[in-house]
Amino acid sequence: MRQFFKFVLATLVGLVAFSFIGFLILAGIIGAAASSDGKKEVAANSVLELKLNEPLTERGRGREFGPFGGNSSTGLIEIKEAIGRAKTDGDIKGILLNLELVQGGMASLEEVRDALLDFKKSGKFVVAYHEVSSEKSFYLSSIADEIYLHPQGTLEFNGLSSEVMFYKRLFEKAGIEPYIFRVGSFKSAVEPFFRENFSDSARYQTVSFLNSINGHMIGQVAKSRGIAPARLKVISDSMLVHNAPDALRLKMVTKLGYFDEVQDYMRGKLGLAKDKKPNLVSLDDYSSGDKADEKEGTTSGNRIAVIYAEGDIVTGKGSDDNIGSTKFAEAIRKARLDDKVKAVVLRINSPGGSSLASDIIYREVSLTKKVKPIIASMSDVAASGGYYIAMACDTIVAHPNTITGSIGVFGVLPNIQPLLADKLGITVDRVTTGKFSDLPTITRPLTDFEKKVLQGEVNNIYADFTSKAALGRHMPVERLRRLASGRVWSGLEAKSNGLVDVLGDYQDALNIAAARAHLKADDYRVQRLPRQRSTFEALMARFGGDDVEVKTRAIKAELGPLYPAYAQYQQLLQLRGVQAKLPYSLEIK
Repeated sequence: MRQFFKFVLATLVGLVAFSFIGFLILAGIIGAAASSDGKKEVAANSVLELKLNEPLTERGRGREFGPFGGNSSTGLIEIKEAIGRAKTDGDIKGILLNLELVQGGMASLEEVRDALLDFKKSGKFVVAYHEVSSEKSFYLSSIADEIYLHPQGTLEFNGLSSEVMFYKRLFEKAGIEPYIFRVGSFKSAVEPFFRENFSDSARYQTVSFLNSINGHMIGQVAKSRGIAPARLKVISDSMLVHNAPDALRLKMVTKLGYFDEVQDYMRGKLGLAKDKKPNLVSLDDYSSGDKADEKEGTTSGNRIAVIYAEGDIVTGKGSDDNIGSTKFAEAIRKARLDDKVKAVVLRINSPGGSSLASDIIYREVSLTKKVKPIIASMSDVAASGGYYIAMACDTIVAHPNTITGSIGVFGVLPNIQPLLADKLGITVDRVTTGKFSDLPTITRPLTDFEKKVLQGEVNNIYADFTSKAALGRHMPVERLRRLASGRVWSGLEAKSNGLVDVLGDYQDALNIAAARAHLKADDYRVQRLPRQRSTFEALMARFGGDDVEVKTRAIKAELGPLYPAYAQYQQLLQLRGVQAKLPYSLEIK
């Protein structure tokens, strides 16, 4: 009996200890979340330090958990808000760009870069320090008054690239036969499933928009560094920067030095003694976060609703990482029916997705356009379905280096019969009430008639897509279809072809919306939609085991460099219905 009580007592002690540890962890997370809701007090004579070492998204995710955030991201909103506030904050005397591998799209980076250029108008300093600098990091730091590079550091400046994985051989080995239905010679989103390399048309369009974006980047850097664009193009194309001395000799950086020398520079700017350490304020400590209702200098009851559409477009409610047709249609409808909302800005960062889901959102945009101004603001990507939901807006605003267009549709239906029969020894039999009762199916080959029927459906959706695009762009459908065929354009190319109206950023779109609604700059507030999960809701989702971020992080850790192939495979499995989506999983490096 004594042994029994000892066992029970030990168990109780263990449970109490475990619960106490769990409580401490939970308290730590909640404490971190609470501290992130409000910015810390900033000391006088401080410097705002920007590291930007997390992925850059439209709205930050996971940062409410502080050190427990895992796969968190930095919101473009909070970066720009922090830089803008620092411009007029008497306690902030300058900005330190402490950058290495910045993770973000070219359009988002340009918004940050423009915010930094605007900050410099205050007369305050911007200094950059790199131990290692990627091309994107240098694009940001090129605006700095002084650019320090570690004497043994490296600077990448050799142009942009984009690589794609092709899975034809993998599918052949696995016994998967993909049936492809598409419209448009440039609609190359499905090429990885049946090719081993780029088609001529896919290579042509990729070369075109990459060179357009690269040319714009070189022009911007040339202006900031005082180097002729033609000379900078030679430096890039010939990869003349191999090491730190090269970067200094070619005037890409202003000094080779260590971080203590950067501190000496800041001491001089701040008027500090040599034994005084410059006070650096992090973005986390300075940012006000992603507020649902942003004050624009007034307590006015007028609102401009900004609806953030980021990620793949899917049917249903969706998640924090994609654009669910139900949730986003509801957000647009809410803005349309709210008398306080005088205009809407649809902020898009999406490669597209389900054509059905895109059309559901398009309908709400069209209805909104009839009663109040709605302006599209394109970020890094607004292509295919991302263009679909923008094309009914009154005005489309894109960055010069936005990736857009890709007006086309496709469908994929895999036949896994060879996988089942030859690899796994599984056979399938069926009973049907009609000749086509089991269509669509993935366990047998399609007949020629069935292929024709499915291709016809894709053709009909393409015709509807291009007709609506032509209506929105006020151009003959024949001309629109010459610009369509699934071709991808840069923002610059899209503007010259009439697919977008204005080259600009989010603020330009906001200004256009205010002007269309006859609102003065101090007579409205910004309302951000859809509502993001609260800290408590996000916390409960993580502990409840249904948080997508947690699952994705675990799979990435397990698969490592093989994760992109797994993600592409999962994407194939999730293609439901006809898709209006950008070619490949496009990443510019």
